[in-house]
Amino acid sequence: MPNRKDYPKKILSFDKQIELLQERGMIINDVETAKSFLKNISYFRLQGFWWEFQIDKNNHTFKPNTTFESVIDLYTFDRKLRLLLFDALERIEIALRTKMIYYLSIEKEQWWFEDKNIFFNESFFIDSLDDIDKELARTKEIFIESHYNKYSNENRPPAYKTLEVVSFGCLSKIYSNLKNDITAKDRIAKEFNLPNASFLKSWLQSFNTIRNIIAHHSRLWNRNIDFPPKSLHKTEFNFIEIPSNLNSVFHCISCIVFVLNKVSEGHTVKEKIIELLNENPSIALDEMGFPKNWKEQPLWS
Repeated sequence: MPNRKDYPKKILSFDKQIELLQERGMIINDVETAKSFLKNISYFRLQGFWWEFQIDKNNHTFKPNTTFESVIDLYTFDRKLRLLLFDALERIEIALRTKMIYYLSIEKEQWWFEDKNIFFNESFFIDSLDDIDKELARTKEIFIESHYNKYSNENRPPAYKTLEVVSFGCLSKIYSNLKNDITAKDRIAKEFNLPNASFLKSWLQSFNTIRNIIAHHSRLWNRNIDFPPKSLHKTEFNFIEIPSNLNSVFHCISCIVFVLNKVSEGHTVKEKIIELLNENPSIALDEMGFPKNWKEQPLWS
């Protein structure tokens, strides 16, 4: 194992960071403002954004006329996009939680999440219960504490209380592990405007991936999403043409907006995304997977 002392990259002062960027060809019009951003955002985080402006990735030299301000503009665009999508995913998460609690409690009683017979994979079922127990143990929600005070903490609260404290990822795993003969599984999918549970399972995995990116404040705008949403070929509702890259941010955003149109009528997320894109004409939309005719496609028109 290499000695840590041999690691070639040393910590640079903020002044040295500025000098290094200038040596590599970046134009910094206001050094003090740039230094303030480096102090509060960090060189390493911003590096993921100025990568797009480099003409030589090996030597890290910048394209002519690249300014520090243009990097911050891209960073700010990405941050605003993440905030809009976080708002959208919060609404989708609440809708999913509500529908799972309601339809499954009616079909399989209020402690259905403890019934291993309604799930495909017993190992995943056990893992889900472990996740649930961890959330119940650390939550400070008054309704959970009140339940335990009244009924004891030997048993988990019913679904309408317990599932309120679990994560989006846990909800997604529980839903995906439900057996296909559970009527509620397809019913919930249809209430998201999707043909069946296989679509919702896929889309939830993508949504959770994006939510995790957002939660860690990571760069989103031009990423390839690891788990692409299943391609929706035909629908009676307005959607998009099948994109050339299913892993693209454009495809994932379109899926989010499509579901949001059903579960949060009257939302303005789509309009805010369009406004954000219009305010940032320098953003390379093709790197996000946006086709040239995206504004003419049914979902976005």
